[in-house]
Amino acid sequence: MTNRNLNSQSSTEIPKLSDGQLEPLFRRLNLAHTRRIYQDVVDRAEKESWSYRDFLALLLAEEVAHRMQTRLQRLTRKAHFPFFRTIDEFDFSLQSTLRQALLGSYLGPDFVTEGRSLILYGKTGRGKTHLAVAIGYRAIQNGFETYCTTAAKLIEDLSNAGRKGQLQESLLTYTHPHVLLVDEVGYLTYGQDAANVLFHVVNDRHLRKRPMIFTTNKPLSEWGKVLHDEDLAAAILDRILERGRLIHLDGPSGRTRHLNLQDNLSAHADRARISGISVPEFPEPTASSAIGSVSLQMNLQNRFGSLPRTTLEACDQAS
Repeated sequence: MTNRNLNSQSSTEIPKLSDGQLEPLFRRLNLAHTRRIYQDVVDRAEKESWSYRDFLALLLAEEVAHRMQTRLQRLTRKAHFPFFRTIDEFDFSLQSTLRQALLGSYLGPDFVTEGRSLILYGKTGRGKTHLAVAIGYRAIQNGFETYCTTAAKLIEDLSNAGRKGQLQESLLTYTHPHVLLVDEVGYLTYGQDAANVLFHVVNDRHLRKRPMIFTTNKPLSEWGKVLHDEDLAAAILDRILERGRLIHLDGPSGRTRHLNLQDNLSAHADRARISGISVPEFPEPTASSAIGSVSLQMNLQNRFGSLPRTTLEACDQAS
């Protein structure tokens, strides 16, 4: 309706609608959240003497915010993350070279629109999956769809589909999302066609400039052995890294750092170096273990009588 029509009808009485009559209008316009909060906003607006513009602005802002939050929750569930982590929860102080500023290009929308990829490499417990999930979630916050899986699940799924003649249909699960996160490359043993099915995914996404994130505990030089095909592994890495980068995560394990295992191992090695004597593979028996050996021999003799010398020697060696 134009302004002229509105002005011509200014003298017309504005229809008064009851709450029951407003309900179907909200439903027809799919304003579910507005329908729920409408009466509270009306009461507040009347109490505080809001202008019509302020009243309308708040209703629209609340509806948009609710839809964004609902979409964020839906895409996060659809991503199938193994756990939920954000970039703010990642402890960069444990890393010797990696800083959040170096990940700037992977935390904005350019990560997706430019089709960049990333390989996170490091020993177990270094935060590879945490960082991958955080980047994938940031992509969701930027309006994109993310899907997370393990390398073992992807390979098994596509291998089974290939044997059933359904490879092309199954590929869509891994090629359709804007961002694909493949976790734990090299952790488990894969079938002989591992490189073949993974290449299908990587090549399709590379051609369409769709980003990928991989986590691995294996250096890139060992991917050929892991995937059972050196040539295809090289082709896979070539496509991932053309518009991507490799990040090495070091530092202590986030799971066991409270045990100070690294410090204990280092101290043990230092004592050996200072003494000039190599650390023995097995520790020398203590007084308590020697007593335990004698007790064992006496128990055996009481039960079975006198024992042959070789049996007694074996008891001594076992202690």
